[in-house]
Amino acid sequence: MIQFRKFAGAVSRRALIVGAASMAASLGFGAAGAKAQDAGLGTPEQPVEVRMIANEAFANQWQTLMVPEFNKSYPNVKVTIDGVPYVELLAKSMLDATGPSPTYDIIIADDPWVPQLAEVGALLDLKSPEVQAWTDADYAWDDFNAAPLAAGEWKGVQYGVPLRSNMLMMFVNKALYEKAGVPVPTPDLTWDQYLEQAPKLVQDTDGDGKVDAWAIDTYFVREPLTPTIWQTIMNSNGGQLLDDNGKPAFNNEIGVAALETHKKLLDFAPTGAVSHGFSEALQAFRQGLVATMFNWGSVFKGSAIDEKTTTLKPEQVGIQVMPAGSTGPGAHRGIWNGTVSAKSEHPQAAWAVLQWLSSKEGEAWHSANLGVFPARKSTLAATPAEPWLVPVFAALQQAYDAAEKGEMWRIRNPRSDAAQQILADEVSRALAGQVSAAEALQVAADKIEKVLD
Repeated sequence: MIQFRKFAGAVSRRALIVGAASMAASLGFGAAGAKAQDAGLGTPEQPVEVRMIANEAFANQWQTLMVPEFNKSYPNVKVTIDGVPYVELLAKSMLDATGPSPTYDIIIADDPWVPQLAEVGALLDLKSPEVQAWTDADYAWDDFNAAPLAAGEWKGVQYGVPLRSNMLMMFVNKALYEKAGVPVPTPDLTWDQYLEQAPKLVQDTDGDGKVDAWAIDTYFVREPLTPTIWQTIMNSNGGQLLDDNGKPAFNNEIGVAALETHKKLLDFAPTGAVSHGFSEALQAFRQGLVATMFNWGSVFKGSAIDEKTTTLKPEQVGIQVMPAGSTGPGAHRGIWNGTVSAKSEHPQAAWAVLQWLSSKEGEAWHSANLGVFPARKSTLAATPAEPWLVPVFAALQQAYDAAEKGEMWRIRNPRSDAAQQILADEVSRALAGQVSAAEALQVAADKIEKVLD
């Protein structure tokens, strides 16, 4: 394969690619003609190889199902996806992207990682003139909901696009609500109303005198995602993690009350729930042991539709925004962003993969076939291909609107992972009863201020 290198007085490889694309367009080739003429997207004789690093939770599914679909439009771009455990993904992505000869053209980055990757110069600006020359005219950036799109932005530069748009949501077992004689929740449900109803949802469903169903299960264990529950309660009451100067702003009356509410949930959760996280809460809900679950919306299909993974029926499961506080309903953003390595040898082909995945066409295919949540307003407003997605799309749009209004996401900073771990440690101490909510948040604020400085 020919290697293009920049040197004094020479034309860069990327400039040649852009020029070729522009010439194809000016000669009247349509989008398909430009693709065929553009060496940046490969040819049958010389296909382009693109490598992606992604969370192992969905990497294999993408490799086996998504890539063949993508290749119907781009047959000469060969995509290889390496799955990495979540806990190792950021470190491996950073190490590769900052090395002299990166392996990966595409990095799939979790919501809070974009600032860290961007700050070290690892990512390509997706709205630069160079990349815009490779972008379809109908890509419609303004069609994205603001909250998921903002996850890929840092300091005014768009480094990523939303590919797997997730939100923290409220799942409802309608059968347990009806058995307890409690009204099935609506998006208007407040935190105060929820806590009023919770004791009734701790019940003996089979009449043997023993409690066998509880009101709630969610994140309580010491781990980085546990603080998102507390933060969502706080945000819904007008609280924020940081002030306008980037200083901790959560160690106040609103933050303390929210953490006390998070702890109060343990009174209505299964025995031993203080050690529960994502998997334990999910298992309890799918087995019909809890009336509600606060968890990531992407688990809906496996909780309500897939008979292999759940004991519940579709008509038994509801999904909606989390309870409302004084300023509106709760939600929390969790977006997987598609980014292009700044050192990629095949940036146009890498962008073609991400552009297809995040396009209107790609989102429709993704949601219908893999149950992945879309980020575009037009996708959510359209009638989905699968009936089970109708309530999901409605709830997701409400969650995006709430997240945008309340800035419901984790700290945006190159040191966000360190800050999140501090929150995990201190929130966990409060939930376990080792310290008061006020003390935990003051300690967290002092530590995070030093970390972010």
